[in-house]
Amino acid sequence: MNLQRRIAWTVLLAAVAASLAAGWLTHHSYAEQSRDFISAPPSSQFWLGTDELGRDRFARLLYGTRVSLLLAPAAAVLSTLIAALIGGAAGYLGGRWERAVTSGIDLFLSLPWLFLLLAVRALLPLDTSPLTSVAITFALLGCLGWAAPARIIRAGTRTLINSDYLVQAAASGIPRWRMFWRHLLPNLRPILLAQFWISVPLFILSEANLGLLGLGVSEPLPSWGALLRELENYSAVFQNPWMLAPVVLLVVVVSCLQLLLRTEERVPC
Repeated sequence: MNLQRRIAWTVLLAAVAASLAAGWLTHHSYAEQSRDFISAPPSSQFWLGTDELGRDRFARLLYGTRVSLLLAPAAAVLSTLIAALIGGAAGYLGGRWERAVTSGIDLFLSLPWLFLLLAVRALLPLDTSPLTSVAITFALLGCLGWAAPARIIRAGTRTLINSDYLVQAAASGIPRWRMFWRHLLPNLRPILLAQFWISVPLFILSEANLGLLGLGVSEPLPSWGALLRELENYSAVFQNPWMLAPVVLLVVVVSCLQLLLRTEERVPC
């Protein structure tokens, strides 16, 4: 493992560990309001100050990081599984099924992905509980983000389908469903892992976009998208530069994920 990968992994693990240890790193809840400290500057009591409701920004940043860094990979797992089943089955079965699935993927990709996500999320109830909104948001991300990985997985499946070991397995009389689950999908693991890692930063940024528009995680539960909504007040940001902490953390985490992807691609097979 080279130095860049070590630094990226260290930063990501530190961010995850800090978010999981939020209860020990801060004495305030993300929803606790201190009415005597409205929009207070950073202090020993509030490391990043408080917002306009008197809530600790540092606590909300830690809990928001937990939401984004734990649930974005969960959405990526769901998206990759759906893509593996649809794309893998299309490439494996071939014929009309492959043509139908390929046409569906092309149609899905021709739609503005983010606008489709916004439209579907806007149709759902907005007055849901925070935990329900978290589940809805990341389930939508996982269910709507399968098309691009499915196309790549289909192509990888078509490459493997004519390989010697699958031809020999078919000649041995192994049922097609068993050959798909036991022989084909395990050999697609490198492609699946690559699509998973590509999806994680994409879903983090997608949730941030939803949160900016008020369609993401419901208050008072914080997320990076909800925290970024405070930056709409430019004058307050210039006067209180510590409000940029969520932006800095978001850029650092996404950059580390992209760095891991680039270094992974350079590793010789």
